[in-house]
Amino acid sequence: MSKDFSLLDEPWLPVRLADGRVVELGLREVFRRSREIVALAETAPPSLVAQYRLLLAITHRALTRAQGRWAPADRVRWYREGLPQQALQDYLDHRQDRFWLFHAQAPFLQVAALAEAQATRDKRKPWTQIALASANGNTPVVFDHAVDAEPAALAPAQALGTLLGYLQFTPGGLVKCLRDADKAGPLVNTAAILPLGATLSETLCLALHPAPRPGEEEIDLPAWERPPLTIAQLQGEPVPATGPNDRYTRQSRAVLLLPEADGTVRWLHFAAGWALADDPHAPDPMACFRVGSQGLVRVSFTEGRAFWRDLPAMVPMPALPQGLNSQAAAVLQHALALHGAMAWTVPDQPLLVAGLASDQAKLLRWRAESLRLPTALVAEPERAAELRDQVALAEAVHRAVAQLAVGMLAAMLPDPTSKDTRTRARALLDTGPFTASYFSQAQRALPALMQGLAGDAQDAALAAWQQALRAAALQAWQQVLQGLGRSPRALKADALYWPRLHSTLNQHLPLHSPLVAQEEA
Repeated sequence: MSKDFSLLDEPWLPVRLADGRVVELGLREVFRRSREIVALAETAPPSLVAQYRLLLAITHRALTRAQGRWAPADRVRWYREGLPQQALQDYLDHRQDRFWLFHAQAPFLQVAALAEAQATRDKRKPWTQIALASANGNTPVVFDHAVDAEPAALAPAQALGTLLGYLQFTPGGLVKCLRDADKAGPLVNTAAILPLGATLSETLCLALHPAPRPGEEEIDLPAWERPPLTIAQLQGEPVPATGPNDRYTRQSRAVLLLPEADGTVRWLHFAAGWALADDPHAPDPMACFRVGSQGLVRVSFTEGRAFWRDLPAMVPMPALPQGLNSQAAAVLQHALALHGAMAWTVPDQPLLVAGLASDQAKLLRWRAESLRLPTALVAEPERAAELRDQVALAEAVHRAVAQLAVGMLAAMLPDPTSKDTRTRARALLDTGPFTASYFSQAQRALPALMQGLAGDAQDAALAAWQQALRAAALQAWQQVLQGLGRSPRALKADALYWPRLHSTLNQHLPLHSPLVAQEEA
């Protein structure tokens, strides 16, 4: 194994080929075979997103170097015929000295100055310091039994994938080296969105951010085109991103991998990074924002919340009277612009949604999901508005039925009219299966709803969706009833609230057909 480890030539990036095989390739080969590669095959969601961002930054800079600006017709040609290989390979050759993992002066996405800085040169951390799924310090993980004093050896390819995901998703918090605390990575608490093509080449074309404007070619630079970071920069104030290339490769923590004699990694130097300053006018291109109670909120993975409930943040939305708008990820707009230039040649746009949720410095969960968004729902505002309305209807039905369920649970408790009793009843409902049952049942009907709204069967799709919501509400209600048991008090509460339930459902979901009425009976 090469101790130097070139990202260009050493196999490290896991990809899935058209024949189903998963192999590891170096960057040169990844771009050469980008039309044979279906997708990246990384299994850790943070690293998966970070790897796509790395490839996007390389692609953007290679095209910028080769031709400066490009037109929509260029993207259409690249999408159909493949990315310009000469430009990509020439760029990698031009920058090959910055793609060495263990380079003495400029190791890839690392800070060589940590080896000499007084604050870090005599301090080593186990590699699990940058592993979002590993135990380190006082943050144990259930199925990981790593010990800080005896870290296991990590192959360079694994160390690189771990580093990429960590730099993008690390939460803000204490670092206690060079600075007391540090800002979070670019994608903290973000369910990152990526439009997917049939091949890696198509995916990179879909998500490619716009060409730089004249005179701005050397402004938005990735980490490997900037001078190596200095200790003074690490100790300085947070700096806003100059653009997507900067965001996609920002060294949000200072890390220096320390290779063993056999090329593996056990230890590293660690410190505060080149902090990313918040800029509300330049959100991350892969982040969607929904309207919250106090402004726009990044769409993330929330415990107990199905991701499809945030679909309205992915489709166009007219400005509200107060000017507050949900905001779709810029990469979606890039993909839709490409589809528009090709006259909408595909009916659906597959999406990857992946990321990591945290609470301050506590990592909570990571997840990767996929969905297919009909292009008509984002191309035509009227259809998008109908989708938003139907998702909002699902939320309204849930709230209304949940309020009744809380009342029924409170009726089972002493002093049912007390505010404290209702609070306790709400807690019982929240910890039970009610919400998960309702939204999981409704989700089964969502693809048919989206296809119907995108096509010519809108009335039938709406009727089927409302019928599905009614069935989901009844099923969730039954889950609550089963928890009550069959005591006289439970039967009385059931008899009291059953008519109210149907009245509420009829208010939100009018009976559309004899079939629905028959099911109700």
